Amino acid sequence: MSNRLISHRRAVLALALFAALQGSALATDTPSATDAAPADAAADVSKVKQLQAVSVIGQGESRQVQRITSEDVKVLPPGSSPLKVLEGKPGVHFESADPFGNYEWSTRISLRGFNQNRLGFTLDGIPLGDMSYGNQNGLHISRALIAENLGGAELAEGIGSLGTASTSDLGGTVQFYSADPTPDYGVTVAQSIGTDSARRTYARLDTGDHHGFAMYLSGAYATVDKWKGQGDQTQRQFNGKAVYDFGDDSRVGALLTTSSRHENDYQDLSLALEKRNGWNWDNFRPDWNRAVAVATQYQTTGTVNDGNVQSVDDAYYDASGLRDDTVASVFGDFALSDTVRLKATGYYHNDRGQGHWWTPYVPSYPGTPQQTPISIRTTEYGIDRGGLTAALSWDIGIHHVEAGFWYEDSNHNVQRNYYYVSGPVSDNYFLEDPNLRQFYQHYETTTRQFYVQDSFKLLDDRLSVDVGFKSPHSKVTARAVPGTLTYGTAGAYAAGTLTAKKTFLPQIGASYQLGGGFEVFGSYAKNIAAYQAGITGPLATTQVAFDTFGKQLKPEQSRTIEGGLRQVSDFYQASLALYDVKFDNRLLVISQCAGIVGCASGYANVGSVSSRGAELAVNFKLADDLHWSNSLSYNRSRYDNDYVSGFDAQNNPIVVPTKGKTVVDSPKQLIASELVWTPGPWDLRLSAHYTGKRYYTYINDAGVPSYWLFNAAVGHDFGKLGFAQDIKLALNVTNLANKRYFGTIGSNGFVVSDAGGTFQTLLAGAPRASMLTATVRF
Repeated sequence: MSNRLISHRRAVLALALFAALQGSALATDTPSATDAAPADAAADVSKVKQLQAVSVIGQGESRQVQRITSEDVKVLPPGSSPLKVLEGKPGVHFESADPFGNYEWSTRISLRGFNQNRLGFTLDGIPLGDMSYGNQNGLHISRALIAENLGGAELAEGIGSLGTASTSDLGGTVQFYSADPTPDYGVTVAQSIGTDSARRTYARLDTGDHHGFAMYLSGAYATVDKWKGQGDQTQRQFNGKAVYDFGDDSRVGALLTTSSRHENDYQDLSLALEKRNGWNWDNFRPDWNRAVAVATQYQTTGTVNDGNVQSVDDAYYDASGLRDDTVASVFGDFALSDTVRLKATGYYHNDRGQGHWWTPYVPSYPGTPQQTPISIRTTEYGIDRGGLTAALSWDIGIHHVEAGFWYEDSNHNVQRNYYYVSGPVSDNYFLEDPNLRQFYQHYETTTRQFYVQDSFKLLDDRLSVDVGFKSPHSKVTARAVPGTLTYGTAGAYAAGTLTAKKTFLPQIGASYQLGGGFEVFGSYAKNIAAYQAGITGPLATTQVAFDTFGKQLKPEQSRTIEGGLRQVSDFYQASLALYDVKFDNRLLVISQCAGIVGCASGYANVGSVSSRGAELAVNFKLADDLHWSNSLSYNRSRYDNDYVSGFDAQNNPIVVPTKGKTVVDSPKQLIASELVWTPGPWDLRLSAHYTGKRYYTYINDAGVPSYWLFNAAVGHDFGKLGFAQDIKLALNVTNLANKRYFGTIGSNGFVVSDAGGTFQTLLAGAPRASMLTATVRF
């Protein structure tokens, strides 16, 4: 490439980027200019080695696919959740109230209007469930894997691969892959310091390759103070992975990950509360006396008037969450012959978690001299699950036939307890022996899923066709754990069984090479979702309520059609996708009280949602050391029906007019742009993200405005210095303009209407933050 052409392209880039950063409505976003992770489903960990051979925009795929590698996280502070990297991809909406995307009470991801609970997530083929805060069938990727050990990820915005081990993937999947051990011996140490007393240490030992065997052991410790209020968020992690390559491209291996996380929560805001008290309003900690005064006033008079505190829910003393996880797996990838291959993964996951809320609704030691107006309300989680995924593939002439299955048995316990306190004690540990118990529920979920797929090429390999189906079967059974209920009048949650199954869920797709780097593609798929176990599922209600609506429930289902055009050249990669999605049997949790009170929720089938949209991704290679990635997404998700929420005093139905309204937390426009310049030892990155207006009420009478965010990173590789093989220094800055905005919405769910702006379900986005990291490899 001539110097003149390089200069011309850089000038065009500068002008276009200036327009984008000034807020042009057509600025664009995402896919990184790096290549990426495998599209295959069942534990295809060996393909992580092939990242550089796969198109980042999914060239050759019959589905809309985007890919990332570990290189894509460089614009983010060390330890950031891999989900935060995905926010630059078309159709992806990601929010969090912290700079790292790890604060789980706030973390939300949605694809094309489908929220997190209706997406599928895996790590090396191991199902992560829906990664929800109220653990019931998995764990968050930020706990499952240390960020530096990410090998790659594949994002399917609308149609996930048939072999994905998920029963919630109505609207897309994200498959994460852990990095393999390096072939050379080495020790890597990284130390980070940053805003809000952030400190993070990462260390990894690679054994190197020894006659086909290689292994690494790694650990990370991270702590950061809340950016407002008092408290911190601390995490300890361990990852170990071993592989043995042998014979004809076959391998076996094992993965072990552990995580121990404690996070102090930010107070949920409302529009009115932020207007009255500002963005930095938070819980009372460490002001115990004020928390006691507000709780006493409420319990005595039923009202609160304490300066800028006008409601007992404006602030609590404190809130926090704890999670301990262990994930272990063994996997194998065997070449049984030149044309037959077997892949299998066995896994086990153990989780213990608690969410703590210092509640002013239940006093401690009532009727005694030790009485205080506050107790600690907990929701306590436990998961013990194990399973197996396997896939057998066979090349027969022009056909690549694959058949596989997934089996999982999961036991989940959830209980609501109250612990008495006499003062501001530390609660950053797992509490035991409660004083009161509201409920204790056990769920057993058995999942079986089988799939078959045939992939073949015609017309001199220009036409690629994928056709197949899957057959899921998921049964969840709930029962109350025997014991005495000592709080509340509703009694135990419901006992019963719900089964979601479908014999035939088809998926068909094709891509056709037009020549000149152009390709058209299209896909059709149907999916259903299993019923959720746990505190947000249909069995988390009273027995009377479940007996009334339980037999009428049908599993949620979706039908997705998508198609588009791709082009790849030496100068750019581009992808345009159009989609039409029908989401039927939408099940709605209807909250009956404030989140801290913890009432049994209502549950109803409220009809369907129609989503239509377009996604454009354009990645420019302006020079060997200069890349510009962009994406623009437009999504229109609307409710198709009104629904009945109950009956008034005259027994007339109360109709909620949601027909034609925009789906909550579903921005119509998403824009992202990232510029990467890597001259010599330097690595310079700048990114911009735009999120459109979002509603948090079903009738769209309350929402939060649109906003732009900018991030930057600069790094320098000093190379070999003394006894160190490599030394790097990097500075990451998020929210460069220090924008004040609402990030997460729906932290306490959504409501029909909030004309007064008093519903506390919003979290402020984090202000500007920076992180400086030194990395040394020996």
